[in-house]
Amino acid sequence: MARERRLHVEQTRAFRFVVGWGPKRSATVVPSPLRYWQYRPAGPTAIGFVVLVVGLWLGAFAWVGGWPEVRGELPLALAAGITVLVLSTGRFTVSAHGMSFDVAATRPDPTRVLPLLLVREARVGRPPEGWPTPKRRGGWWPGRTRVAVRHLAEGEGDEQAFTLWVRDPEAFSAALGVPLDR
Repeated sequence: MARERRLHVEQTRAFRFVVGWGPKRSATVVPSPLRYWQYRPAGPTAIGFVVLVVGLWLGAFAWVGGWPEVRGELPLALAAGITVLVLSTGRFTVSAHGMSFDVAATRPDPTRVLPLLLVREARVGRPPEGWPTPKRRGGWWPGRTRVAVRHLAEGEGDEQAFTLWVRDPEAFSAALGVPLDR
């Protein structure tokens, strides 16, 4: 499993965070293409933080200088908030060896990579009765379908599950190498 994790990290590290731009120029060997990837928008914590900070920022200016000060500060506050949300965007990646949830400007942590060998089942929708309680990996986004994935936990042999909203369930299932149940 350690080998699978290392190979996943090496393959994803060779690609830029913006996948459409292709491999990094610094990649010494041309990596095989990623099997599946998609961006995950900022979560509710990041959105709540941005709304709170921008609200406090504009509220302070409204309290000190009134509406004219707020109008002058509004573009900067909104630009800063949008920048934080853009930088909070993550990427879900499936390589030939594993899957991970990456964040821009960071390297995937090998201990957080799920090797594809451990994936047992994928199905559209909510997990059925008898599955372990799933972890939520991202929320709803327009045009995406919920998929539940059941996998083994390394070392323990216990089963775990997670749900994820994906843009193309069939391509996701093919990338995992398991049939998609409906």
